[in-house]
Amino acid sequence: MRTSIATVSLSGSLTEKLTAAARAGFDGVEIFENDLLASPLAPEEIRGLCADLGLGIDLYQPVRDIEAVPADVFARNLRRAEHKFRVAQRLGADTVLVCSSVSPQAVDDDVLAARQLRQLAERAADFGVRIAYEALAWGRHVNTYDHAWRIVEAADHPALGTCLDSFHILSRGHEPKDFEGIADIPGEKIFFLQLADAPLLAMDVLQWSRHYRCFPGQGDLDVAGLLRQVLRAGYAGPLSLEVFNDVFRQAEAGPTAVDALRSLLVVQEAVGEEAVGEGGLPPAVVPTGFAFAELVTPDVEPATALLAALGFTRTGRHRGKPVDLWEQGTARVLLNTGPGARRDGTVLAAVGLETPDPVAAARRAEALLAPVLPRRRSTGDVLLDAVAAPDGTELFFCATERPQLPSWTTDFAPTGEQPGDGAGIRGIDHLALAQPWHQFDEAALFHRGVLGLDAQPSVDLADPYGLLRSRAFTSADGAVRIALGVGPAPGDEHARAQHIALAADDVVAAARAFRAAGGHLLPMPANYYDDLAARFDFAPGELETYRELDILYDRDSHGAFRHCYTHTLGRVFFELTQRDTGYRGYGAQNAPVRLAAQHVSNS
Repeated sequence: MRTSIATVSLSGSLTEKLTAAARAGFDGVEIFENDLLASPLAPEEIRGLCADLGLGIDLYQPVRDIEAVPADVFARNLRRAEHKFRVAQRLGADTVLVCSSVSPQAVDDDVLAARQLRQLAERAADFGVRIAYEALAWGRHVNTYDHAWRIVEAADHPALGTCLDSFHILSRGHEPKDFEGIADIPGEKIFFLQLADAPLLAMDVLQWSRHYRCFPGQGDLDVAGLLRQVLRAGYAGPLSLEVFNDVFRQAEAGPTAVDALRSLLVVQEAVGEEAVGEGGLPPAVVPTGFAFAELVTPDVEPATALLAALGFTRTGRHRGKPVDLWEQGTARVLLNTGPGARRDGTVLAAVGLETPDPVAAARRAEALLAPVLPRRRSTGDVLLDAVAAPDGTELFFCATERPQLPSWTTDFAPTGEQPGDGAGIRGIDHLALAQPWHQFDEAALFHRGVLGLDAQPSVDLADPYGLLRSRAFTSADGAVRIALGVGPAPGDEHARAQHIALAADDVVAAARAFRAAGGHLLPMPANYYDDLAARFDFAPGELETYRELDILYDRDSHGAFRHCYTHTLGRVFFELTQRDTGYRGYGAQNAPVRLAAQHVSNS
């Protein structure tokens, strides 16, 4: 379907916004009035620029506070509207958005509203323009889509239709029954569709709308369900994004536009072929595990000492690059000391995802606009497909020692050492990836759409210097768990450390082995263990063991979780975990204690 985006959804000047939309691959734009007023370009010049960029101008918006007012006020409103119609004509836009009135002069009179909107449509038709009437969720008298449609239907003019906005509709009711009536509106009378998502927040709807909208798939609203009803009505116009968001207003327009188009591709996929036609995206290829985590470091000795203390063995050396393979159980860590190492220390730079069909996974990622990464390959190296996540982390789609598929491990010459079980580690339990504050929602959509992982509810974690937002994405069987987090402010490096959580059969034994090998665990305060004693019942000596080894404990109705942490090396630390089969969390109750301990340790 045709895709469009409102210029208000992007940051920068109007020309920057138009360029970003075109480069991302949008078919058209909505020109927001404030962007036009602030531009030095005449409407005809904007029209020409859009044509050069391959963009259509699908809508000029908005005209406000028009209908259901006294005759003298409406006469002034008509004169004002005529100017907007001339502007739309000069822009080459054939549709103008009219929002339901919030004016204190408006009266609760549908007959009057219909009569005046008909007059408005007659005037618009003289300029070759259509009117799309939209119910604002905070409209003074008209604030629901069905009310707006009844007025449009009563006005009965070919140049008057309705505009449906997912935020205005879903912010007033989240259940399917609240928007099923959309399918009864004749498709030709739905002149325009605007899509936006949002997290569920208990706040004034106007403030919610102005600051917290996001792209479809990044929030909690049933945008796909609403779109399905609109398409069933027979709507054949553009899918357009209108998103007011404080973060997007400060982020670069280019990446935001790519994120926006990706959201439209994902929501169309969610609706299904029955509504949007055959073809579309390649199907999701959900990863089945972690092939490796790659650390890049400027100083190999501290990282080597840490991995050795954790019970890893150096089993391989890359045949053409300064990269070592360390293994324990099915957990694999690559230690890279190449020229990409940064001065700020060790970082988690890349993740290998065990993938049923690496080529198909890469094909889907590319279709969803993920940047494909060029690789420097030596003769004989296995060809690995890799893309960049929004935060720059490299994601490799891998097959590890599987028949009929090339294994990335053949790039490593064996050292003769065999993987041990020094700390009883089975594999990687999860990864926690810190996101730049302005890319959290983009990363959420990426992991959901590109990788096909299921999104868990967002949680807020209390850091001593602010709240941290966290959201986990998992495969259905829990074999892949990736927790995304964001710091309280840009540049807070301590809050944005990343970590690798390792799964152990017995975390007490793993912690003892780590200490015996010279490792140091992050100390936890005595007050934490005093509180544990009040919250849970433990076997004799169990709590004392946890206190001795700085192990944290959590329990839900399905099972228990025991975990402890290493000190941070550069921007990376490790977590040793033991989770009962039914436990699905990450010890969020303990996060404030861990974060405070890390601030003390890093100070």
